[in-house]
Amino acid sequence: MRLLERMRKEWFMIGIVLAIAGAKLEPSIGVNGGPLMPEITVSYIAVATIFFNSGLSLNPEELTSALVHIKLHLFIQIFTLAFFPAAIWLFLQLLSMTPINEWLLKGLQTVGCMPPPVSSAVILTKAVGGNEGIVVTPLLLLLFLHSSSSVPFTSIFSQLFMTVVVPLIIGQIVRRYIKDWLERKKPPFGAVSSSVLLTIIYTTFCDTFSNPNIDLDTFSLILILFIICSIQLSFMLLTFIFSTRNNSGFTPADTVAVMFCSTHKSLTLGIPMLKIVFAGHEYLSLISVPLLIYHPVQILLGSVLVPTIKSWMVSRQKGVKLTRPTV
Repeated sequence: MRLLERMRKEWFMIGIVLAIAGAKLEPSIGVNGGPLMPEITVSYIAVATIFFNSGLSLNPEELTSALVHIKLHLFIQIFTLAFFPAAIWLFLQLLSMTPINEWLLKGLQTVGCMPPPVSSAVILTKAVGGNEGIVVTPLLLLLFLHSSSSVPFTSIFSQLFMTVVVPLIIGQIVRRYIKDWLERKKPPFGAVSSSVLLTIIYTTFCDTFSNPNIDLDTFSLILILFIICSIQLSFMLLTFIFSTRNNSGFTPADTVAVMFCSTHKSLTLGIPMLKIVFAGHEYLSLISVPLLIYHPVQILLGSVLVPTIKSWMVSRQKGVKLTRPTV
């Protein structure tokens, strides 16, 4: 199962490159008003499909059992939804004085606002043997970047409710009636969401490549890639140091969950959210670029670090067992 999930992620990253390349070759198909009619099929149908699919695949029993780890979840929520975006905002005050493309910098802030993905953070946590902690909050994006959006707040909120919340609830209701069938057949939820997400990415970049006024310099892209790698490594080290303190109260397995779930960001939620908040914005694709870079980088870094972290966790757990007094 882990091998199949890893292969799906690799193909998805290739799909992102192909989607952008396809948009470059023939942008007229996916632009607003084009044959695909993304202003309807993507903004409403595609986004709703992703979250209906999430509602079907989300097991409420697993979420209920996970809530036992109150302290773990609280730490992940505070780090992900408060410290991470605030730290990025402060960092951007310095970066704004550099020649880096301003819309890529805004995209970095959107990365900070994203919650951890259900996919990569959980899979990597399970690969090591740790606990899981997942937080979702789409409204944080509005708090930090509403001033850059031309869409009225009420319109954003209503579309979020109709395309994110309602499909998710409907998916959960439908799941109750077909739960046995879902567990028996195990539909390819991940493949469906990935395919729809690639369509959203394709149409987003169709708008970019059809606009001659948008120019993305290589220097800014290289710097953004370096910054993203540095942010991920720095925050993983920070969460590791904090969660391994003597008085932290976290087990080695908890530390693994904290490292992955606090620093990974959701592309599945992020791209549809950006499509809603920045609907019709000519620089939407540039704002999306940092998140599109962050996603493969977090998977690659996570995959590289899994063996080392697993070895550390096993040795720590053995050390705990040896220090326990015998009765």
